[in-house]
Amino acid sequence: MAETPFLDRTRDGYDRTAAGYVAAFGHHLDDKPLDHAMLAAFTAMVPAGRRVIDIGCGTGAATVVLRDHGVRVSGIDLSPNMIAHARRLHPDIAFSVGSMTDLDLPDGCAGGVCAWYSVIHIPDEQLPAVFAEFHRVLVPGGVTLLAFQIGDRPRHLTEAFGEPVDLLFHRRRPEAVAQLLLDAGLPVHAQLVRGPEGDGVESTPQGYLIARKPAPDA
Repeated sequence: MAETPFLDRTRDGYDRTAAGYVAAFGHHLDDKPLDHAMLAAFTAMVPAGRRVIDIGCGTGAATVVLRDHGVRVSGIDLSPNMIAHARRLHPDIAFSVGSMTDLDLPDGCAGGVCAWYSVIHIPDEQLPAVFAEFHRVLVPGGVTLLAFQIGDRPRHLTEAFGEPVDLLFHRRRPEAVAQLLLDAGLPVHAQLVRGPEGDGVESTPQGYLIARKPAPDA
């Protein structure tokens, strides 16, 4: 998929705010047991011995949790500055710069694809192509995990950590995302909805979906 303005805006926003993001959210999963439960369930469903790709990995907060659950994992993110921090913080994990809209990965190379609060920056019209990419890189029986904010309207952020940004956060309903996954050949196997946490850091409910690419004999 060709480069588009929303990718440029997203990359620039996270490049500008990478240092502040690390300070604020580097350990945001430490006190979220339900998030950990979904990450643990996801890794348990990955076909044995298969690698996991954390797409839109940021500074690697979720990537390291996946690693600690025993899977071989690598991370991909659009922002070179976020990847630089991820490599510094987690030198034992392979991180690379890339876009989920056009993954530089062969077909059927992964047992799991994690998109932890990263499809939130993908416009509605681009989401089917992104899910088609997830389907392409998964082996039959492979699984994908999505985390996202629930809502009906996007949030537009123009400033973060003292830096000017132009970031759009797409909030979506779980049933709408589940239908798009199904249309891409990834029927949802499990879902979780939880309320906001973090003393005001989260302003909306949070959604989590695990979908599986059917095996040939399914």
